[in-house]
Amino acid sequence: MSKPTVDPTSNAKTGPAVPVNFLRPIIQADLDSGKHTQIVTRFPPEPNGYLHIGHAKSICVNFGLAQEFGGVTNLRFDDTNPAKEDQEYIDAIERDVKWLGFQWAGEVRYASQYFDQLHDWAVELIKAGKAYVDDLTPEQAKEYRGSLTEPGKNSPFRDRSVEENLDWFARMKAGEFKDGERVLRAKIDMASPNMNLRDPILYRIRHAHHHQTGDKWCIYPIYDFTHGQSDAIEGITHSICTLEFESHRPLYEWFLDNLSVPCKPRQYEFSRLNLNYTITSKRKLKQLVDEKHVNGWDDPRMSTLSGFRRRGYTPKSIRNFCEMVGTNRSDGVVDFGMLEFSIRDDLDQSAPRAMCVLRPLKVVITNYPEGQVENLELPCHPKEDMGVRQLPFAREIYIDRDDFMEEPPKGYKRLEPAGEVRLRGSYVIRADEAIKDADGNIVELRCSYDPDTLGKNPEGRKVKGVIHWVPAAASVECEVRLYDRLFRSPNPEKAEDGASFLDNINPDSLQVLTGCRAEPSLGNAQPEDRFQFEREGYFCADIKDSKPGAPVFNRTVTLRDSWGQ
Repeated sequence: MSKPTVDPTSNAKTGPAVPVNFLRPIIQADLDSGKHTQIVTRFPPEPNGYLHIGHAKSICVNFGLAQEFGGVTNLRFDDTNPAKEDQEYIDAIERDVKWLGFQWAGEVRYASQYFDQLHDWAVELIKAGKAYVDDLTPEQAKEYRGSLTEPGKNSPFRDRSVEENLDWFARMKAGEFKDGERVLRAKIDMASPNMNLRDPILYRIRHAHHHQTGDKWCIYPIYDFTHGQSDAIEGITHSICTLEFESHRPLYEWFLDNLSVPCKPRQYEFSRLNLNYTITSKRKLKQLVDEKHVNGWDDPRMSTLSGFRRRGYTPKSIRNFCEMVGTNRSDGVVDFGMLEFSIRDDLDQSAPRAMCVLRPLKVVITNYPEGQVENLELPCHPKEDMGVRQLPFAREIYIDRDDFMEEPPKGYKRLEPAGEVRLRGSYVIRADEAIKDADGNIVELRCSYDPDTLGKNPEGRKVKGVIHWVPAAASVECEVRLYDRLFRSPNPEKAEDGASFLDNINPDSLQVLTGCRAEPSLGNAQPEDRFQFEREGYFCADIKDSKPGAPVFNRTVTLRDSWGQ
């Protein structure tokens, strides 16, 4: 498991060390110097998919720093590609940000709100001789662009007059041309070693209905032309993004330097969250959904925040995980075990205990009086004060099928012929007889109990172990879904011999168990209620499918890290 990075400037004498965040001293210095009186950050997702665990880090960095320094954070949708965007994604993103525990400043913002201003700025560049309409085909443009080792060459349309460019751009806007026929490009430097400065595209033609602006536009600005100016319009003080945008920063600044923007934000880059055993490519996540390898964007095996939520992860566990990872400029891969540690740590303290038998085996306690029922009282948590729950004990109960073996291996500490175990919070029982069907399968156990062992150990003999159980008559039938990691490989995108990332899918990532039996208190479980099923793991009542009286539980995580064992 990767270890969290710790800020070396922390003072052990004044308090616990805090995880690394190189942006803290930068922001503090900006406030101390008076450069800024309030911090304004933004979270600018594209509404073309659901947020994933990598976005969680960006959310925590932007919202967390603003909160820490008394600032605000804007939620702004980068909605410049209507062909891939959908209201479903917008709603999901807003829901996920709120679920993580953050609230944006004011109303939700959209880059499309600034389309008129962005268009005017594009005209401003044309009039200054710094932008031109290009007729090269995409294939020709790629050839003219050059490579990392060879400079590009100027387009034959680069020296059009200002008047020509204004006319062509107006005709683009009026819808005279088909998609891809022409683009508007900035006139910077085709020989620049930074590929992003080789006359980047500013506007493309896209005849697509926009979810916010309708059919007003058939030309749309690209991200690089939209991002910095939108930051300037909103007065963003610290434009925080991931390291892949570091090479875009000179272009970000070129636009701000060459346009009449109200302010000039500063871009800072941090390392993105790379988590093994997962993929975070929205294109590939969408492929998993579209090809039905998973059951939707919120499938509990997905790396989406909606998936983690449905699986039972808490907002606190994800925020703590992002804090443990730290915020720096060093790329690396974080072990999935760190995320699992975070949720175990949270649920160990917050999840009430309960008993659920996943593979029921009926037990008849032959010397227990027929018709008698004792209401036993068990604590809801061994350490925290969460009260108690009632559990009826009667002649017939269920235990897990794996808790009885006729020929147990050495060291087995559960029930065996003539052996004894304690039922959790109840009596000691002894296995007297195994009833089998015609195929030799055990279908029932006949046991006897020691009535003098409720709350105390039997005299003169040692009981090997403790197992969980539920009453047969009063238990609740339920469905339990055992989720595991979706991919078998730590790096599922690194396929060999022409294989696809889909070939890395773990066939055992979901096992659905029906006919499970839960203690009566679980019958009233509400969606997203979380429990530790004793000896089994941490579980959550499913958001969509669980109903009172007919619960469905998703396994969030096992009690211990058993991956690969």
